[in-house]
Amino acid sequence: MRVGVVGAGHVSAQYRETLAGRADLDVVMVADRHAERAGQLAGAFPGAQVCDTDDLLADPAVDVVLNLTTPAFHAAITRAALAAGHHVYSEKPVAVDRSGLESLAVTAGSGPFLACAPDTVLGTGLQTARRVVDSGRIGTPFAAHAVMVTPGHERWHPDPEFHYRAGGGPLFDMGPYYLTALVHLLGPVATVTGRSSRPRPVRTIDRGPRAGCDFPTEIDTHEVAVLEHAGGALSTVVMSFDATATTADPIEIHGTAGSMTVPDPNHFEGAVSVRERGRRTFEPVPVSAGYVGGGRGLGLVDLASRLADGAPPRASGAVALHVLETMLAARDSARRGGAPVRVLSMPPVPDPVPLRDQW
Repeated sequence: MRVGVVGAGHVSAQYRETLAGRADLDVVMVADRHAERAGQLAGAFPGAQVCDTDDLLADPAVDVVLNLTTPAFHAAITRAALAAGHHVYSEKPVAVDRSGLESLAVTAGSGPFLACAPDTVLGTGLQTARRVVDSGRIGTPFAAHAVMVTPGHERWHPDPEFHYRAGGGPLFDMGPYYLTALVHLLGPVATVTGRSSRPRPVRTIDRGPRAGCDFPTEIDTHEVAVLEHAGGALSTVVMSFDATATTADPIEIHGTAGSMTVPDPNHFEGAVSVRERGRRTFEPVPVSAGYVGGGRGLGLVDLASRLADGAPPRASGAVALHVLETMLAARDSARRGGAPVRVLSMPPVPDPVPLRDQW
C-alpha cells in the first residue's frame, strides 16, 4: 500500500522506526506545514516526495493517508482524505469535539476504511489480557479501574501548550489508550458520569529551547469518570496531569471468579497476572496473544493486512469514534455537575489477535 503522511512532528519519529524498510507499506509522500520537517521524514523513505497537504490528498497514487497532525486538525484531514477516496490511519484522538465526531461518523460510514490509534491494544500485553477475559478464567467481569497520573507533559515535551488547550487534557491525550483497552476487554460504554478540576492554572516548560517559559492552563487537567458498559460492568477511570505518582496498576479487571492486572495500555507489551478466587497471590499469565514486539504504526500494518483479507481493521475507527463520544460524554457530565450522559454508539469489538511473532 502506498502511504501519504500528513504531519511530521514529534510522534512521526516513532512511526518512521516501524515503517522504514517495510515491503508491504511504501511511504510515497510527506506533507507538513514546516517543509524542513517534511523533508527530514521523507528522507527515511527512498523516493518519497515532499508536497503540500492539498496535493497529497488529491493524488490517486496514495492508497492510505497517515494522519499525524496535532489533534485539532485530525478530523478535518481525516474527513478530507476519506472523501477523496483514501483509507485513513489517524493518530488519536480521532477528533476533539462533537462536530468532528458527527461529521466523521457520517463520512466513515461507507467507502474507505478509517483506522485509528491507539494500536497498543493489538500488542501482547492487552491481547493476552483479553484472552483471559474471553476464556472465562476470571468469570463475568463486573468492575474495572484505570489510572493514569503524571505531573504533566511540560516535563518532557518542547512545545506542550496544545495539551492544555481545548482538545487536550489528560482524558483526550491519554484516555484513548485506557478507554480503547476497556472497550476491547469489557465491550462498549452505555452511560458516563464525570467530574474534573484544574489544580494548577499556570505551567512551566522544563526542557528544550523554551525551558523556563510559563503558559496558562486553559482546560481541566484532573478528570474522573465512571463508565457503565453495555454488558453491565462498571469502570472507574482517573486521568491526571497533576498527580505526582501512583502505586496502582494501570488497569485492573474484577470478575466473579477472580481479578486481573493489565499492563500499561500506552505500551505494546507488559505483564498480565491473575488471582483466582480462593488463591492467595496473583500468578503471571504467559504471553498467549497479540503481535510480538509492536511499535507505533502497527495499526497501519494491521490495516494493510486486513484489507488484503477483506476484513475491517482491528485498530477500529468505529471504536475510536465511540471512545471519542465516551470522552465527550464524560466532559459533558462534568459540566453538568456529574449528571449521567448516555453514549449512543455501540460498535462491535474488533477481532482478537492470535499470537504472532512476525508482522
